[in-house]
Amino acid sequence: MIDNKDQSRFELEEDGLLAWANYRIRDGQYVIPHVEADPALRGTGAAGRLMQEIVEHARANQLVIVPRCSYARAWFQRHPEAADVLD
Repeated sequence: MIDNKDQSRFELEEDGLLAWANYRIRDGQYVIPHVEADPALRGTGAAGRLMQEIVEHARANQLVIVPRCSYARAWFQRHPEAADVLD
């Protein structure tokens, strides 16, 4: 996963295709308003792998994540072990 700061999004490349999560930084928190994957990656778990890497990045850098998009909120509900990075 890379933090594409120029586009304010986290990106995960798989098979030359991207899954990404847009973010904006507000009050020191990373607000995630949108998560998307290239259509060919949908259903492969790529967005979930991206979310897991975002959580690991947040832990390593002491970041707080605020999931606003429905996918990100649902992912965190399915992964309560990741709640330590939430606001």
